Amino acid sequence: MSKEYKPNFTSEDILNTVLYKANGYSDDDLNRPMIGIANSFNEIVPGHSNLRQVAEFVKKGIYRAGGTAVEFGTIAICDGVATGHICNNFTLPSRDLIAFNVETMAKAHKLDGIVLLASCDKIVPGMIMGAIRAGIPAIFLAGGPMLSGAAFGEKSKADLSTVAEAYGMYQIGKITKDELFKLGTTCTPTCGSCQFYGTANTMCCTTEALGMSLPGSAAIPAVYSERFRAAQSTGEKIVELVKKGIKPADIITFKAIRNAIRYLMASGGSTNAVIHLCAIGHLVGINTDDIMKEFDKQSNIVPHIARINPASNDWDMEDYYKAGGVPRVMEHLKSLIELDGMTVSGKTYGQNIEEYVYMYPANDDMVRTLENPHSKLGGLAIMRGNLAPDTGVAKPAAIAKEVWQFTGEAICFDSEEESLQALEDKKVKPGHVVVIRYEGPKGGPGMREMVATLKIMHGQGLAKSAALITDGRFSGTNNGCFVVHISPEAAACGPIALVKDGDKITIDVINKELTLHISDEEMAKRKAEWKYEPKKLDGYLGIYAKLAKSADKGGVIE
Repeated sequence: MSKEYKPNFTSEDILNTVLYKANGYSDDDLNRPMIGIANSFNEIVPGHSNLRQVAEFVKKGIYRAGGTAVEFGTIAICDGVATGHICNNFTLPSRDLIAFNVETMAKAHKLDGIVLLASCDKIVPGMIMGAIRAGIPAIFLAGGPMLSGAAFGEKSKADLSTVAEAYGMYQIGKITKDELFKLGTTCTPTCGSCQFYGTANTMCCTTEALGMSLPGSAAIPAVYSERFRAAQSTGEKIVELVKKGIKPADIITFKAIRNAIRYLMASGGSTNAVIHLCAIGHLVGINTDDIMKEFDKQSNIVPHIARINPASNDWDMEDYYKAGGVPRVMEHLKSLIELDGMTVSGKTYGQNIEEYVYMYPANDDMVRTLENPHSKLGGLAIMRGNLAPDTGVAKPAAIAKEVWQFTGEAICFDSEEESLQALEDKKVKPGHVVVIRYEGPKGGPGMREMVATLKIMHGQGLAKSAALITDGRFSGTNNGCFVVHISPEAAACGPIALVKDGDKITIDVINKELTLHISDEEMAKRKAEWKYEPKKLDGYLGIYAKLAKSADKGGVIE
């Protein structure tokens, strides 16, 4: 009797091969490492509208290095387009949907590695979180920032946020309607993530500082040909990482998180980066309390050395790229960061710094040394006090030094819309501390990014004479005296829910304190009288409101 033949492949292998061949792949393609390209391209978000072209160059790199590229799409929400009630409630919750999307596609299709393409706010950390869960080699590649418009007002270059400031000017008669609409046409002249160092560009640059992007790739403008060369290099490198078996968990260690925090302090990054690094760290098993403590610790050690809009009216992301971008800041931080950590380049932080070749001359005024900082105070501050028992976040890099310590009277609003109407009615005055609450992860729900309120306050001339605190989020482009992410949030009966009009509040970013000047007895009395009716929700927002953790825990679903 003849011996039964046993093939060296399974029925699953046959099915996989047949279905890939239905898409036009060859046997040779299927014998190479299968590299996914998670592409958040769409025709809504300007930061993502160039990613179809960027992906083609990633594919060239993958094939050049001996891999096979398989591209798929993910959702991507723009905070700017989604500004307003309900629309913006989805932006932070979308981060977890994107993470689940990337994880699901990678695991279901047994991909060997993945390139993550995105540019904006929640999409960047969402993709990193998905790659961590997928547990396969991964590299993030940004689509790059857009170029700026012509000078307007105090700014030598106009940008998206200039329109919100200009609207405040229009409200008080400083500019005409025609001037406002002309600015709206010219301030965003190209594709790309917004020109300033808001959350989008902060997260792209922080991902590079985390070791998850190739050195120098984050700040290349979207319309520069260098963006395509970086894409091709990324495609080549992911195949190398697959062959070496280097995964996100090998790179995103507490050491890497700490280096990223140092970078954020030095560059004056967005307050939203605190939430996202907590969420990323949580997925690799790092306690978020330890991450918050590290933010607090590094703010006392790392000075603010890089000034980019909104910390500067003169320098945008294109200027930052030409000044050396993330590699230049990391070079200046060399004595403070841990140089032996692995990065997606396949080399350590130290090797990346030593080997990086700059394309343009240094701008020693924009990106300074540790010995000659713009400010000895770190770019971000973790605030505590009886108004923020579980922390809040301020951004000294975007706050004028005259109002690093500010005391004023509370004027309270239970939504962003109420605050905007009050500004429209000219009810916010010098000496006010605007309190916007019930905008946290559960209360919002979704912790909206409220870009307009501070911008309009700036346009009305209140940037240095009034302040704002909230349990919601702000755009990384906001400036003025503000504290965000106040935890516990109002919907959880945090102290911010108990503030009344006329209460005295002190914001002290030098000592990192946020104080409501009432007695403990009065606080307890108000808490006993507090009542709250949660919003009636369905769909994904209803799920998110039930499962979301607080801001100091990264706002993650758990």
